[in-house]
Amino acid sequence: MHIDTKLPKVGTTIFSVMSQLAMEHKAVNLGQGFPDFEPPQPLRDAITRAMSEGRNQYAPGIGLPTLREQIALKTERMYGRKISADSDVTVTSGATEALFAAIAAVVRAGDEVIVFDPAYDSYEPAIELQGARAVHIPLVAPAFSVDWQRVRDAVTSKTRMILINSPHNPTGAVLSSADLEELAAIVRNTEIVVLSDEVYEHIVYDGAQHESVLRHPELAERSFVVSSFGKTYHCTGWKLGYAVAPKALSAEFRKVHQYLTFCTFHPAQVAFAEFMASTPEHYLELPAFYQAKRDSFRELIKPSRLKLLDVPGGYFQLVDYSAISNQDDIAFSEWLVKEGGVAAIPLTPFYDVAPGTHLLRLCFAKSDATMEAAAERLCKL
Repeated sequence: MHIDTKLPKVGTTIFSVMSQLAMEHKAVNLGQGFPDFEPPQPLRDAITRAMSEGRNQYAPGIGLPTLREQIALKTERMYGRKISADSDVTVTSGATEALFAAIAAVVRAGDEVIVFDPAYDSYEPAIELQGARAVHIPLVAPAFSVDWQRVRDAVTSKTRMILINSPHNPTGAVLSSADLEELAAIVRNTEIVVLSDEVYEHIVYDGAQHESVLRHPELAERSFVVSSFGKTYHCTGWKLGYAVAPKALSAEFRKVHQYLTFCTFHPAQVAFAEFMASTPEHYLELPAFYQAKRDSFRELIKPSRLKLLDVPGGYFQLVDYSAISNQDDIAFSEWLVKEGGVAAIPLTPFYDVAPGTHLLRLCFAKSDATMEAAAERLCKL
């Protein structure tokens, strides 16, 4: 039987490939972006209690009311935007599901979606599965900023969505309020929808403020904003996220969500609702928590031959390895895990057209012991 694949460019993700190689070669895994430390103990206690108390069957499709209320409260507290927990918030099975559901809800065959390279690898497959086309605009290195004139030039009558990501994965770049003004000017008086991937919203450094689309009233009225409990609470394996969007967009989003996963892990929703209500300081303290890790990791690998790029947000450090090797980034990352004992992520898989740079992404959402072990190996290269 011949299968005509709908995703001819898609294979196993680079994250799975590098994690598998890390296990095979007993390398320190700084590749896949997950913490190797545990979520807060009260949160773990809450999920255990929820299971013990019988909260093990289907949750409401759009999410527990108590959790949606906490999300709405946080949105107003953080971004000054008052939203309806009933009509504007949908709890999802991780941010990846939310991103897919948002794209599937409004993007049709023949449409175009503008994305910025390097772009997270789930974006384009979700676009292509709708029969649409991703229009790639490269960010401007070394700051990985947006060239807004290129965005204006890329907009056509087919443009249905612009997909932004701040803090950015894999570069750590963050959008400014001026960037949001540029975006608002481009989409004004159009039918273009904005999809804002903000899963690292609470991981912004050096006293900066996260410029969420939700802070910008004009953009918020035409946007899906996606966030992640896994990134904020150190529990990526629980796969819980959410989308905030105005009522009309949420209605379309929920039509897809109900046939994609219908609902999301019930005990975790109970636990998050409880923990958000009792411990709101957790996400407020996250910038300082991860900034300490960022600064420690940078100091540990400073003696190496790796050139460190700036990290304004997120929990990834980009390094330029050109002083060590002229190999392309995929070949070098394979050499590094096998011979250097450290797993990293090359940037080429995040691009439509490989830029030919010598950059790797290293995750510092790790324990001190893991960072020290990795640094020891990296400094020997």
